[in-house]
Amino acid sequence: MPNYDYKCHKCDHVFEVFQSMNDDKLTDCPLEDCDGPIKRLLGTGAGLIFKGTGFYQTDYRSDSYKSGEKKEAESSRPKADPKPEKKA
Repeated sequence: MPNYDYKCHKCDHVFEVFQSMNDDKLTDCPLEDCDGPIKRLLGTGAGLIFKGTGFYQTDYRSDSYKSGEKKEAESSRPKADPKPEKKA
């Protein structure tokens, strides 16, 4: 069951409700002293869920690619600057 966010138009109270998709939308603010009209806010959707036994070994880079990438990164690093000369 998804979580739905609602916002009251009268008091600007924002709250989250755990509801079934088949349940009717809420219409009134749950705060006792308000009872203003509310509107369901657009959500960001469900989180990413990984299911299954794992991932295929071929989904990852090969060891030779990783070692070549590491060598390239090391060679492209700037060399350390020599120590500055002392002024007399």
